[in-house]
Order: sequence, then C-alpha cells, then structure tokens
Amino acid sequence: MKKIGLTIAAAVLALPLGAQVAPTTGTAAPEAIDLTELQPFTHVAYIPAGADLSTIKFESVKAVKVATKTASITYGRYCGQAHREPGGSMFCPSVQDEYPVAAYRVTYSYRGPAMASDESGSTRFTFSVNMRPEDLNPAVLQTVSARKINRVAAAEDFKITTSRDLVPRTVIDDEKSTFCEGRYTDGGWIHLYVKCEDQAVYKTVMVPSDYITVKVNPVSSSTTVAALE
Repeated sequence: MKKIGLTIAAAVLALPLGAQVAPTTGTAAPEAIDLTELQPFTHVAYIPAGADLSTIKFESVKAVKVATKTASITYGRYCGQAHREPGGSMFCPSVQDEYPVAAYRVTYSYRGPAMASDESGSTRFTFSVNMRPEDLNPAVLQTVSARKINRVAAAEDFKITTSRDLVPRTVIDDEKSTFCEGRYTDGGWIHLYVKCEDQAVYKTVMVPSDYITVKVNPVSSSTTVAALE
C-alpha cells in the first residue's frame, strides 16, 4: 500500500506518523473529512456480569496520550472505484484517531469466567480508565513521573463504585401468545396441524444488564502516595 500526506487538509488535520490512508495516485486529496468527538475521560469501564468484584485489584497508573476525536477521510476517486469491487475497501473511508492530549491511564485487574474464544483459559482480565492530569493528586503525578509508584498506597487514591443497570429487553409474552402443537422430526419442529399458525406477541421488560459498570474516581482528600525506597 502507498502512503501519502494530506496537503489540502494540513491546516485542519495533521495525520499521525505511520497512519494508514487510502492508496491514491498523483496529488489526489481527500474530498471529505468528518471529525467525531470522543469522550475518553468518562472514568467508566464495563466488565462482564460474571466477574468476581471482590478480586478487583489496582495494577498501575501511567502517563499516556489519548485521542479526543476520530477523523473519517474519504477519497472520492479511490473510494468510488473501491465501492464497485466485491466487499469494498477497508480504506473507504479511512478512520483514524486524532488530536491526542496528555492523560493518565489507571488500570485494574479482576477475575472472571474464561472466554470461550481464549484457548489458554485465562480467568484474569484488566480494564482501564483515563484521567486528566488535573484530576490527580500532585503526589500521584510526582511519583508517576519518577516511575516509583507504591501500588498499595496508590490504590488508596482512587475510589471504585460498581453498579448493574437494568436494560430493556424484548421477550415473548407467554400469556398473550399461542403456539401450535407439534413434534420434533429430524431435528425440526413440525406442526401437527398444517393450517395452524403460531401467534407470538412480544413485550418489553427490564432485566439486569450483561455488564457491570465500574466507575473510578480520584479521592480528593487523598494522602501523599509513598514512593518505593
């Protein structure tokens, strides 16, 4: 794939080094650039409902860069040709993170049921939230910069709250639905009476979410974080 720089959009958008863009020829420039605001500082993470909340453990806090917007870039000539191909193209439009800002990533681990797709059968997982530098205690910032964080002490600078929200779900209303008599034949359900038709009525109910919401907030009255000696 050939990588090019964006000339026409240089004043409004600077592509990160090594970003993948649509392969073009000549001096072709993007015809459309759509920016979408991101919300990287919600302090919220989601973990499966089967997770053992008693095993949530502070792991680290480190300085990072996080994107505040995504850019969707469309190259008219190239994308017009790509859309005629079966399956289109992963570069139409080209989507990438933009406008990075300084942040601190706080990471926790927890135990939960192994994932069916994980051949190793691991039951240890992690989740992270991003915080603005001004969110953190100055002592935390100082020790992070020195890379001498005492994990036990640092954990006291953050407070975790968990909740499991109720979410709407569409289910069959058994009281108002009628189903035909039948039997299983060769793995399929066959009606006993050919002219009989199932009458399924649906309703919306509130059920516990499949995910637990974990909110991590800095403790405003935190004490000085001790550095490892």
